[in-house]
Amino acid sequence: MIDIVQTRMPYGKYKGTIIADIPISYLEWMAGKGFTKDKLGMLLSTTFEIKTNGLSEILHMVKKAHAPQPPKGGAF
Repeated sequence: MIDIVQTRMPYGKYKGTIIADIPISYLEWMAGKGFTKDKLGMLLSTTFEIKTNGLSEILHMVKKAHAPQPPKGGAF
């Protein structure tokens, strides 16, 4: 799940987009073509299943939990 909210799409129309932020319509199109059998394909197919089953809130919670934290302490 962490990889889904941190990995960017390496190619295509949504190149540079976080996997979790790819629209369901694009994931549906990719599912029709067949997901690749590598790690990226697994991330995309998992995201597709999460979104098509109405569980996108899970992605939002994981994304929030793993957002970059601001540095602690103050500047002098």
